[in-house]
Amino acid sequence: MGRVTVPYGVRGWVNVQPDTEMLDGLFDYPVWWIQADGVWREFSVEEVKVHGDHLVAKLEGVLDRDQAFRLKGKPIAVPREQLPEPDEDEYYWSDLIGLEVENLQQLNLGRITDVFATGANDVIVVNGERERLIPYTAQVVQQVDLAAKRMVVDWDADF
Repeated sequence: MGRVTVPYGVRGWVNVQPDTEMLDGLFDYPVWWIQADGVWREFSVEEVKVHGDHLVAKLEGVLDRDQAFRLKGKPIAVPREQLPEPDEDEYYWSDLIGLEVENLQQLNLGRITDVFATGANDVIVVNGERERLIPYTAQVVQQVDLAAKRMVVDWDADF
């Protein structure tokens, strides 16, 4: 859902770069989970504000700059059951990561390792014998089968 970037001020506030569709998408969740030292920890959100192109947040139990600094670079998540169900033919990025990708010629191109947004469309990163960046568009993505952990794309193996 996002990540803590750096402390904000001296009273425990943190800067947050959200990975949500809307900048204020994290406002809907009163509790965030932050991963530090390999362990996910629950933080109640006392206050959160839009600050330019990112957010600033005050988390319960983070009282000073040193405590905020320990969260620098850490990922933010919310429990899956709190997320709204995606519409038909829509998927959370986390559901796509790990899918095997094959093209229309049934050639395995590899596995999705990342998804990111560009100005025009989302892009899936597929790692197999080499890394491929494939646009996530209706013209390219032909089928997504989460149960079978498989995606079929209209994509030439030489691209």
